[in-house]
Amino acid sequence: MAKAAKVTETVKQADVIPSAGPFSAFERMVAWRYLRSRRKEAFISVIAGFSFVGIMLGVATLIIVMAVMNGFRTELISRILGINGHMIIQPIDQPLNDYADLAKRFSAIPGVTMALPLVEGQALASGKQGAGSGALVRGIRSEDLEKLKEVSGNIRSGDLTGFATGDGVLVGSRLAASLGLAAGDRITLVSPEGDVTPMGVSPRVKSYVISGIFEIGMSEYDASIVYMPLAEAQAYFNADGLVQSIELFLEHPESVDELRPKVEEAAGRQIFITDWRQRNQTFFSALQVERNVMFMILTLIVLVAALNIISGLIMLVKDKGSDIAILRTMGASAGAIMRIFFMTGAAIGIVGTIAGVVLGVLVCLNIESIRQFFSWISGTVLFDPELYFLSQLPAEMSLGETVTVVIMALVLSFIATIFPAWRASRLDPVQALRYE
Repeated sequence: MAKAAKVTETVKQADVIPSAGPFSAFERMVAWRYLRSRRKEAFISVIAGFSFVGIMLGVATLIIVMAVMNGFRTELISRILGINGHMIIQPIDQPLNDYADLAKRFSAIPGVTMALPLVEGQALASGKQGAGSGALVRGIRSEDLEKLKEVSGNIRSGDLTGFATGDGVLVGSRLAASLGLAAGDRITLVSPEGDVTPMGVSPRVKSYVISGIFEIGMSEYDASIVYMPLAEAQAYFNADGLVQSIELFLEHPESVDELRPKVEEAAGRQIFITDWRQRNQTFFSALQVERNVMFMILTLIVLVAALNIISGLIMLVKDKGSDIAILRTMGASAGAIMRIFFMTGAAIGIVGTIAGVVLGVLVCLNIESIRQFFSWISGTVLFDPELYFLSQLPAEMSLGETVTVVIMALVLSFIATIFPAWRASRLDPVQALRYE
């Protein structure tokens, strides 16, 4: 009788007929009552709390991981394409001895922002202490280097004056640090493609003044690349009057296929063309596969949290059997009971999803500060640039992906509430009151 009086009081407070329209004030009030913690329902409340935390962490983790993966891809593409051409032109039938004229014709094509003649070769670089490191020497014209903003706009020490006069080279910051060199010092380069003598080919050894030190922010490049004036690189690699390739930088990197016929027509002879997609296909495919697999794995977190909603609601229905019977005898329809428990479970999913989005956005906006904090706490380098190529942890949120995560979490939460709510609506009031 006491339970019946309590339920009747709830109905009076709602001040509506229990069987009123969908999601009425009465249904919302009862659903809210069932969400509030009571001493004898503490275990059920704990399960609901775990469901809420699970959905929140699942949504937040999905948003953070997807943002970091997007940041990785965007940063790597921008750094890789910042110093490498989108289309690489190589000769087939004759060497590129007319590279200056070809570069002018390529630059005149609409959509091409720069044509960069290039001499490239491997060398062993050494510093004052005699330590050696492999280096990729790239010979380019000084006017082209100024247009290459990823390099010319990121000079950390020194300047471009020595490079422009042909008396100096530019060295990556990590390479300079590993060799113990600074701007103004001399770097020694050893090339296996040296002078031909009666005793065979002897390595070419020459030292250059470091005009400037650049830092792109991609450790692989900062630790290996040396930029040399084109004329000096031609002499150093025995390529007088020639270049190995011409790299084209496009206004829109995705327009490679559209511009390919125009480039072939402007060349006026047989050329071999490769683009940035072909050169980095394996790398970017691996990133895409990893991104998709991470999405599927982390979705399981949200799914497990949704299953917790099912178990919590089933226990709540079992505990509230007599309440349901009393409400049914007072005129509440089966649909009203189903909506009450649907709202109870859906509230956990909705609030958990919103909290997860807020947490995910906050972490993404402060991802680098969080990385530095945990590095300081643990005393170790988290996200080592030597392993992950980038010097900072990137995060780039995508509106479409965030909306997808939110919709997925809400759909799983709503689906999880259907069976317990249906089971509550099917409860026989006579049987429930008989065993009370």
